[in-house]
Amino acid sequence: MVGKLRSVTMSTLSAADVQGSANEKLDRFLTGTITVVPFLALIFVGVQAWNQSLHLSDLVVFGIMYFATGFGITIGFHRMLTHRSFETSRPVKALFAILGSAAIEGPVIAWVADHRKHHAFTDVEGDPHSPHVDHGHGLRGALKGLFHAHLGWLFVHDQRAKKDRYAKDLIDDPIIAWVNRTFLLWVALGLLAPFLLGWAIGGSVQLGLTGLLWGGAVRMLVLHHVTYSINSLCHVFGSRRYETDDESRNLGWLAPLAMGENFHNNHHAFPTSARHGLGKGQIDSAAAIIGLMERVGLVWDVKRPSAEQQARKRIPAA
Repeated sequence: MVGKLRSVTMSTLSAADVQGSANEKLDRFLTGTITVVPFLALIFVGVQAWNQSLHLSDLVVFGIMYFATGFGITIGFHRMLTHRSFETSRPVKALFAILGSAAIEGPVIAWVADHRKHHAFTDVEGDPHSPHVDHGHGLRGALKGLFHAHLGWLFVHDQRAKKDRYAKDLIDDPIIAWVNRTFLLWVALGLLAPFLLGWAIGGSVQLGLTGLLWGGAVRMLVLHHVTYSINSLCHVFGSRRYETDDESRNLGWLAPLAMGENFHNNHHAFPTSARHGLGKGQIDSAAAIIGLMERVGLVWDVKRPSAEQQARKRIPAA
């Protein structure tokens, strides 16, 4: 779907591609709140570390919540729903859509629509978050582009994807439409869960609250900015393994936190692939989870590029 959209719409960008915002001021306020609050939480983290009151349970809760919601984004929102890299059952689909919603990166249908539009217009006019379009020249233009791709695009709505154009299949899917409608419920549960985990693991309400700090606010801060880095850093820095008509890059050092999303040039070369880490030593934990689910029958029709397909797009060594 994404490849077809790119070939058809590259020269026909119009108002039909863009979703208007009925409550732009409210959207900006909520986006600002979600952006600023995790940074403010660092004050409490600093006090906690200074007082030597950081507990192992806090880090355990952070890890559980980070990877649960992170896999919700990379496996659920991205590989499963945006690119249809594999097929699965309705309960598994619902689970990953819920986990992705709990990451608090926006409702599932809007997230998928924006990402499909990104692939349709990658690094040209119409891309919701390219660092290379209309940001000026020189160092100032580069920095402005990086800021826009990383965070600034969330506060503007002039290139956000029209949902019924880019995600009509999800609008028509009763499971995903339900998860989308109940987004605030999953946000709330995504904040309640680390409190309950901290309480259960640590054995006190106080450790439940510090679990909320680490598994809620700190987790959001790290996961959001790792996700944003795919849009910004992975279109400016890093290596190119395959020929693509955009500026996508592989940035290896992000792999442990990005769960394989950092192999962004690989992804743009083969958008429907369930595996992004295609080279030797390219760690892709999301692909490993998909592989495990495939072996036990939870997912099927998993798409991966063949060696011949990879060879045809491979950039020759200099």
